[in-house]
Amino acid sequence: MDIKVLGPGCTKCQKTEKIVKDAVAESGVEASVEKVTGALEIAEYGVFGTPAVVIDGEVKSVGKIPKKEEVLGWIG
Repeated sequence: MDIKVLGPGCTKCQKTEKIVKDAVAESGVEASVEKVTGALEIAEYGVFGTPAVVIDGEVKSVGKIPKKEEVLGWIG
């Protein structure tokens, strides 16, 4: 599973990355979590609000910090 956290590195983006990493660790699912900070790369996903979470190429969340339960649902 390939998970990307999109955002320039703001506090909300950092919090989102931590939640995603915690959820992956808790679930036991094999996944790579990558932080994407480049504006052009973020825009390639059609995302214009951050933070955003992309799982296996599918945008799951935009412009908000997801709850860990949400992330667990996406990766479960």
